[in-house]
Amino acid sequence: MTSIHILLRRASSALALTVVVAACSNRDLDIKNPNSPAIAGATADPTALQLLATGLLVDQRGTRSAFITNASVLGRESYTFTPTEGRNVTHPLIGIVVNGVQKLDPTGFAIGPWNAQYNALRDIYNFKNTVNAQPLLTAAQKSSALGFAETIEALMLFEIVQTHDTLGGITEIKADPKQLAPFVSRDSMYKYILNTFDDAATKLAAGGSAFPFNLPSGFSGFTTPAKFAQFTQALKAKAAAHYATAGGGATAWNAALTALGNSFLNAAATTRAAFDVGVYDTYGASPDTPNPLTQATNTNLYAHMSFQADAQLKADGVTPDDRYTTKIRTGLPSRQGPTVGNLPTTGSSTLGFSIWPTVASPIPLIRNEELILLRAEARLATADKAGAIADLNIVRQNSGGLPASTLTTASTDDQVLLGILYEKRYSLMMEGDRWIDYRRYNKLNLLPLDVPSGPNKNFVAIVNPIPQTECLVRVGQSGDMLGPNGRNDCAP
Repeated sequence: MTSIHILLRRASSALALTVVVAACSNRDLDIKNPNSPAIAGATADPTALQLLATGLLVDQRGTRSAFITNASVLGRESYTFTPTEGRNVTHPLIGIVVNGVQKLDPTGFAIGPWNAQYNALRDIYNFKNTVNAQPLLTAAQKSSALGFAETIEALMLFEIVQTHDTLGGITEIKADPKQLAPFVSRDSMYKYILNTFDDAATKLAAGGSAFPFNLPSGFSGFTTPAKFAQFTQALKAKAAAHYATAGGGATAWNAALTALGNSFLNAAATTRAAFDVGVYDTYGASPDTPNPLTQATNTNLYAHMSFQADAQLKADGVTPDDRYTTKIRTGLPSRQGPTVGNLPTTGSSTLGFSIWPTVASPIPLIRNEELILLRAEARLATADKAGAIADLNIVRQNSGGLPASTLTTASTDDQVLLGILYEKRYSLMMEGDRWIDYRRYNKLNLLPLDVPSGPNKNFVAIVNPIPQTECLVRVGQSGDMLGPNGRNDCAP
């Protein structure tokens, strides 16, 4: 039984006990709407906070595997070979043509992260209101709880802007769920996200020695406000690095370096355990949620064959990168996508993943290995090429088992960047980064093409579309038609 399930049971038991005790009063049995509890009910019961906090983490966990699958298919890391639904393969690789423009279909397949993140943001909004109205919490407890919630809030918005990029998104949650909040630009989204991480860190610093609720085992080592703040800073560093390549420039790169210094980055790491220090979503067998990506049950998930072709060799000139051999399974039954019209087969593979062997395998949110490579990016961008090469070699040699890079300070910035992107590709395999990284650095043209000929050849999606349902509900809304600046970003 995983800790998320244990926390849910503990919180539910506490609430049940409260109901039993309160049953002595007929007045207390007057529940206005048990199917839609109000914030006032939670503020009257301090034990409810555990259930609400666990609920936010369940919300967040629910976004993770879908985010990874979406980004990894578009980034040519994986295929989803569902026998009864070929569009799971063809659509991300071909898309549709609208008015001569090739794009992803906003009506269903590959729309990417959206609904789950905004559902989580609604729950975070309610959680914060509950905390602020809770009379039994101390000022420090309120501060730590709000810092926790704001960290998850910024993470949800970060997932939206990573996948929708220039289309922007929505940062405001209205008190009335039926009232539509406006779209904002990518730049405004990043500024809001970074400010939210900063505010979360400030609140955690004033949060005392303990949260007023427990965190699951995926947060081991980060269960106090001070330690959790290192996780917040790690996420902020990543968001700042992404903003730096989206217009934030040197200021954002320096913010990334500062946040990395306040995170749990450990550049002295040499072992797998040290590289894997971080925060994880945890899973388990029923009645908990199983890992949806596990090879134990997900027989439709295959790895892109380019992982095999592109893996660099160790010093013996024969053995491939340790990250390839430990994360990739070979010799699977050959699977391929369907043909569409006169197009060639849309991808094929005999490779799978060995990353999640069981239904209880955790999925990382962010790890030390990624922080070292983020610092390499930031150092390169701030004219510390030697530092960037040193960082990529820490990972390359100790995680990949490869000889030191041949890169030197005489190498061009682009050559060093490509070196960093190689290390990120194999170190962060199926963690949702490659497609986003290649777009950030204008290198989507380097991704392999699974449909190299025919009318839809050479298609690599740049962004996930705004879901058409989101657009349709906004028709007629003054000043906010179908997207930022009134653009129709998802017309069929």
